[in-house]
Amino acid sequence: MNFKYISKLAFSALSMALVFGKTNAQVTIGNTQTNGSEANNIVTAVPFLLITPDARAGAMGDAGVAVAGDVNSASINASKLAFLDKPYGFAVSYSPWLKSLVPDINLAYLSGFYKLDDRNTIGASLRYFSLGSIQLTDINQQDLGIANPNELALDVSFARNFGKEFSLGTSLRYIYSNLASGQFSSSGQVHSGNAVAVDVSGLYKTTTTMFGRQTVLSAGANISNIGTKMSYSDGGENFFLPTNFKIGGASTVTVDDFSTLTFALDFNKLLVPTQPIYDSNDNIVSGKNPNRSVPAGIFGSFSDAPGGFSEELKEVGISTGLEYWYNQQFAVRAGYNYQSPMKGDSRYFTLGLGLKYNVFNIDFSYLIANAQTSPLANTLRFGLLFNFGENKAKR
Repeated sequence: MNFKYISKLAFSALSMALVFGKTNAQVTIGNTQTNGSEANNIVTAVPFLLITPDARAGAMGDAGVAVAGDVNSASINASKLAFLDKPYGFAVSYSPWLKSLVPDINLAYLSGFYKLDDRNTIGASLRYFSLGSIQLTDINQQDLGIANPNELALDVSFARNFGKEFSLGTSLRYIYSNLASGQFSSSGQVHSGNAVAVDVSGLYKTTTTMFGRQTVLSAGANISNIGTKMSYSDGGENFFLPTNFKIGGASTVTVDDFSTLTFALDFNKLLVPTQPIYDSNDNIVSGKNPNRSVPAGIFGSFSDAPGGFSEELKEVGISTGLEYWYNQQFAVRAGYNYQSPMKGDSRYFTLGLGLKYNVFNIDFSYLIANAQTSPLANTLRFGLLFNFGENKAKR
């Protein structure tokens, strides 16, 4: 496999499939402008950062930016760490990704937190994504051996609450991507990709009474992976990170003395350029030039789709989930994730269970999709969480 094939396929086609479940070729070159009905996936480096690593959120359709926090909160909204009850804890999550198609692709996630005081909390996490083994060949199909591509992200997070209702959080992230180090391409020797990024997040929650029952209403937002571009060779192309805007709300109702029910709804949009439409001479006939700075890419991402406003709407994904707790010991979860067929076709249901006993929680999730069209069908996630010490803050 030559590097051109690796670079374009491994993290545009293969990696997009790992995250969104389906890929399509680059926007067709022609002389007619798009009306937003053609498939036009947004391609970035390291899309594994968009995979929900923990089983709890994974069981709720990947929703959770405003759901009550736990040890894994930094992966979806670091500001939720500020409202955790216990003084410290850690968790480990694991998912055999695309197990029905490839036997050796795996995602592992290790996270932890420590409350400095009632207002301030720090956290750290490590996300490791192994793409298994890949047979490499050169442009003449000569054997170049076996590669074991892998990617990781190391985070340090900080969260602070400003009373009982509002908190802010941030994460600093180092990202490493090794797809084909040591190989050669037309732009030079291939090396690992490196980048740094930050997340900025917030959470607001309030307790009220609805229909005679105590209800916690919350709203959260997170802009993740704001950072440097990534390159895999000195003379090669620079790729955007998957900067993502996630916003949503949640409502937790106390059903009775033993039960609570949470409903969550999230909206997601990538804040990176959408590929324009080119004519046969590679001139842009619709859309905008994607070769922009990171700030220009973020702010321009709301108005650069070649199909106009209708295509911009298709870039908004929806995640919704339910979580039922009985006696704060046993949880049942379900969810649904939707993304337009024109923007990745990520459509699936999720189910999951949770068990809490003393200091530890066990979580499990299962993804239900059409096995004929989605490589994500039958994806499993497992999580083990530990929380220690006496309660320091009340959610």
